[in-house]
Amino acid sequence: MCGIVGYVGPKTAAPLLVEGLRRLEYRGYDSAGLAVASEGRLEVHKRQGKVRELIDALPAEVPGGLGIAHTRWATHGEPSDLNAHPHTDASGRLAVVHNGIVENAAELRAGLERQGVEFRSQTDTEVLAHLIARRSETSLAEAVRGALGQVKGAYAIAVIDAARPDCIVAARNGGPVVIGVGDGEMFVASDAAALMGHARSVAHLDDGELAEVRADGFAVFTLEGAERSKATQALEGRIEGFDKGDFSHFMMKEIAEQPAAVRRTLLGRLDRRFQTAHLGGVELAAREMLDIRRVKILGCGSAHIAGVLGAHLIEQLARIPAHAEPASEFRYRNPVIEQDTLYVAVSQSGETFDTLAAIQEVKRKGGRVLGIVNAVGSSIARECGRGVYLHAGPEIAVVATKTFTCTSIAFALLALQLGRIRDLSAAHGQRLLLALDALPDQIQVILDHSAELAPIARRLARSEHAYFIGRAAGFAVAMEGALKLKEISYLHAEAYPASELKHGPLALISEETPTLMVLPDDELLAKNLSTMAEVRARQGPVLAITHPGVRTPQAEARFEVPRSAPELDPILLGVPLQLVAYQVAQGLGRDVDQPRNLAKSVTVE
Repeated sequence: MCGIVGYVGPKTAAPLLVEGLRRLEYRGYDSAGLAVASEGRLEVHKRQGKVRELIDALPAEVPGGLGIAHTRWATHGEPSDLNAHPHTDASGRLAVVHNGIVENAAELRAGLERQGVEFRSQTDTEVLAHLIARRSETSLAEAVRGALGQVKGAYAIAVIDAARPDCIVAARNGGPVVIGVGDGEMFVASDAAALMGHARSVAHLDDGELAEVRADGFAVFTLEGAERSKATQALEGRIEGFDKGDFSHFMMKEIAEQPAAVRRTLLGRLDRRFQTAHLGGVELAAREMLDIRRVKILGCGSAHIAGVLGAHLIEQLARIPAHAEPASEFRYRNPVIEQDTLYVAVSQSGETFDTLAAIQEVKRKGGRVLGIVNAVGSSIARECGRGVYLHAGPEIAVVATKTFTCTSIAFALLALQLGRIRDLSAAHGQRLLLALDALPDQIQVILDHSAELAPIARRLARSEHAYFIGRAAGFAVAMEGALKLKEISYLHAEAYPASELKHGPLALISEETPTLMVLPDDELLAKNLSTMAEVRARQGPVLAITHPGVRTPQAEARFEVPRSAPELDPILLGVPLQLVAYQVAQGLGRDVDQPRNLAKSVTVE
């Protein structure tokens, strides 16, 4: 489910492959490996652990100008040297790297074993290597096509054969595959980030496509054998985004980048003439927007939580019923697709498989979808065809920080645009534009005072369990804060609506279990303070993220956030919770950027 890199050209492949793997480390993985073809044989090296451990195991020179490499996130078989990719056939001549899951792997494996094939790993990927090697076609591309005809499931693969050392064959069905075009050299990758500084332009394979990639160019075919033309686009981006600079971790760097990232998300989208927002990529005329009677938001993880906040903003500003649902569950309940509903797909990477599948289900049933994504040219962006790019810049840490904030702001812009078409007055529009303008500087104020969060972080770090609570949009903030703490500190944290605490969870409140309250100075403040009193009456410590002037005498520790427009306050209230999670994880010695068991781009079910 993680990183693929391939190279064919006149240079020595191994250093380029390793460099590509380093660029893809942010996706999360448990092992790494590479295979290079030279003089009719393959040289394969792979190791459980980090890319640096693979590098330490490599000989001083690995000759050959054709190779593939991989970082693996375990699906079939535990993390180990044997289960690491690439996987080879029995002769050791052919190698495969694979993202995805072969759903009928057990059946195919049993059939191959009956034919005398001996397997060396527990993976589904090794099945592919043996299937391809046993094909009788003379062309590697034809052999791969024939083998894939036997496969059920999702995959992105790259294949090389030492006996045919002039090409890489790549194929896609559900996982991203990017072809990079250089000067007399070609690349294959699962993410264009691996190709920065080397490829001039890229082409993206679509589902059901196979590519034959040679040093002087590439050709794309359907899995049925029909040739397809494939346009390339310039590879944009800066290598600097993949460098921590003076920061200890990418996560902290990306939290600190939020003022600049928010400015990019807002750039060119505030229409001061009509006191509204303008999202050109939405490509819906005003009359079409008036016809929208419901908004359904689909995403996973932090993207889903941003959708919860987005639904609240849309209901507040546009007075349209809106609801966020985990994309991973959406298509399995035979959803009713309504013609007057706008479906919004949210994904930082633009490659989240569950979200992509949900989009395809909506489109299959005639629904209209727009995307909110960060990665330009990603699968979800291309599948939706219209939507909003965040322009937040590369996010290397596995957990979402600046992309969560920028996604929330994208929803605020969409809600403002929908609202101004309906009943939101110009005066309210102007008020919100001024508040949006102020957000970058207000986020900077929070960052400048991050040391004041230390008492909250220390209290959470001493506990095995914590509750995060809030009301209305504050509940979405609590959800994201609890998720961040779980993801990188490995402490158990649950988010609840503050009003629900007395309907069960209050039984678990004790002096060992702190409750972090999202406590804006709004019309629900009195109710939130009553909930705080209920927690304190049961000896539960309370920590508060609040506004200046709010009195919280019962709170053990608190942190104040600048005021924005009430509708936008949740965006600012979320930033301290990112910092708290970071401080807790750092204090506990966790791997902040690559937490265990997690991956940045989840391209399998």
